[in-house]
Amino acid sequence: MYDREARFKMEDTMNAARIEYTEKGVMHAASRRCDIVRISSATLAILTQFNLPKQFYLDIPDARITKVGCLLMKVNANNTIEVRFLRLLTQKELNKIFVYSTHPAHKDYVLDIRA
Repeated sequence: MYDREARFKMEDTMNAARIEYTEKGVMHAASRRCDIVRISSATLAILTQFNLPKQFYLDIPDARITKVGCLLMKVNANNTIEVRFLRLLTQKELNKIFVYSTHPAHKDYVLDIRA
């Protein structure tokens, strides 16, 4: 499945996000804060060191994007992880992410309320 999808350019961003997953089957729901550092597939900066499952959900509350399924691809030594989205983000969702980003490259993005 992943080898057939198009490769998109990674773009630097800085958004607050939340990782949600279940611990011990369906008994305990857990969530952890993180920051999205780069997006296309995503590089996430994790604030604390902890074990993540192979699959989890990513919420981006500022952009009002919820329940994006993710697959853990790589854990880096500098407290970042690389993930793959299980669905493609639409251009509208990417624009909302860039509007609410605190990265200097996105300071001129505006939200189109008509769309």
